[in-house]
Amino acid sequence: MNREIHQWWSPRLNKNMEIVAYGHYGFALLMLPTAAADYLEYERFYLIDKLAPFIESGKIKVYSVNSINSESWLNRHMLPHHKAIRHNQFNHYIFDEVVPFIYNHCGTTNVPIITTGASLGAFHAMNLFLHRPDLFYGTIAMSGVYDLTVYSDGFMNEDVYFNSPVHYMPNLHDHHTLELLRRSHIHIVTGSGAYEAPEASRKMSEILWSKSVPNELDIWGPDMRHDWPTWRAMLPYFIDTRF
Repeated sequence: MNREIHQWWSPRLNKNMEIVAYGHYGFALLMLPTAAADYLEYERFYLIDKLAPFIESGKIKVYSVNSINSESWLNRHMLPHHKAIRHNQFNHYIFDEVVPFIYNHCGTTNVPIITTGASLGAFHAMNLFLHRPDLFYGTIAMSGVYDLTVYSDGFMNEDVYFNSPVHYMPNLHDHHTLELLRRSHIHIVTGSGAYEAPEASRKMSEILWSKSVPNELDIWGPDMRHDWPTWRAMLPYFIDTRF
């Protein structure tokens, strides 16, 4: 399997950021790490191994980025509004730096990009996609919670509101954005075992349907806990059967 590590100084984040790419061809799968993890997390926990058949066959080309969650919502020493500012900087790093990098790396601006992640990575995958369906073709969000106030300890301002899908989506009325969302691939999947929150996925799905945005909600059984064996089963299944 072809594996390349790239890095550059991000002007949006004012720090060096790494990204790893796997494969040669296929649609782009953009992976957002869980919690405070780094760009190699999905490799360390063998999810890339599980995706290897699809990478080597040219079905997908995988990109995994670093998180800055430890510099925002997981940093107990920052003020909430500073966390929200850092979160927005990360969004623009993805939109303005990572997406153009993927286009350049794939040699075309026509490559579809699907966002994905587990746990806090699922939140980012969903939020990034909902903000820019002109850039992203869809999302596979695994075991996520889509209410940002869970991470902000209840703090709410404009930046939190516009990064909390369960808050801003009910009030989204822009026809163009909604039409783009309605043409996308949206898969919301969760287990119902220990530490999972299937009600969060169900709520996100219901909000999207209330806006006439088709999506697939898939709630797996009580044996599927909030852990890597669950995500190693989920993501390859959806890549294999839905794309």
